[in-house]
Amino acid sequence: MKLSLCPGGKGRPREFDVDDALAAALRVFWSKGYEGASLTDLTEAMGITRPSLYAAFGNKESLFRKALDLYEREKLAYMQPALDAPTARGVAERVLLGALEMHASEGEPKGCLRVISSVACGVEAESIRAEVIERRKSSGRLLIERFQKAKDAGELPDTLTAEGLASYLIALVQGMSLQAGAGASRAELSGLVETSLAVWPTR
Repeated sequence: MKLSLCPGGKGRPREFDVDDALAAALRVFWSKGYEGASLTDLTEAMGITRPSLYAAFGNKESLFRKALDLYEREKLAYMQPALDAPTARGVAERVLLGALEMHASEGEPKGCLRVISSVACGVEAESIRAEVIERRKSSGRLLIERFQKAKDAGELPDTLTAEGLASYLIALVQGMSLQAGAGASRAELSGLVETSLAVWPTR
């Protein structure tokens, strides 16, 4: 979608593509986190002026929320197919392989936007941190519900709880994110996935 917001030459407005600008903003937030991304960083990457940013997206906080929506819609798209897997192990396999593809993708920032933005937020960004954490909890609740169905079906041993298994899988994914952010190679991340599936407690 194109908007005409920036004054251009000869009195004509300069158009810019809102979707492209939002994708550029996402990459900045993903690389630097919410606090680390300055308005100058954002406007330069988006190719627009500050007035145009405010007119199209609201303030920085509003822009981040829209970028987070885009991140979840595109980069975490593997979550719903994973939840639809017929077994708990299948859920774990699809989640881990989906995370692998995201973190090992060439040309994309490394690490997880939701992890980056929940860890390094000061007082002025507390509302952003709280929202990021709540969104992550929402994903966790979906995993718990799916694993509870597996437990009710007799798929999980009595010693395991749906909550514990969901927390374990989330910890694995977050570990992959941190390792990717620290420069782990695709081969190293693949090894983590293979090991995780080898020791997964269900078949």
